[in-house]
Amino acid sequence: MKYIILFSIAFLYGCSTVVPVVAKFPDAPVMLLQKCPPQLQTLDGEKITIIDLTKTVTLNYTTYYECAVKTDAWIEWYVIQKNIFETLK
Repeated sequence: MKYIILFSIAFLYGCSTVVPVVAKFPDAPVMLLQKCPPQLQTLDGEKITIIDLTKTVTLNYTTYYECAVKTDAWIEWYVIQKNIFETLK
């Protein structure tokens, strides 16, 4: 019985700390903020038709707006999570 009490006291003492622990919200990864968007399509060749031009422009706009939406959504999520974290302190 006294071993159980000694083990309980040692366990509780080992889990306590006298140094205040301050959690810091992690910064946004630099790699994520500097990640380049995918390469845009280009037209190669001497004879370019209006159909090829239209397809390329459409793909490039789609790529740009997809990247913009993902980036904006991530930034919004990060700001909201950081605000939640800071209000819980």
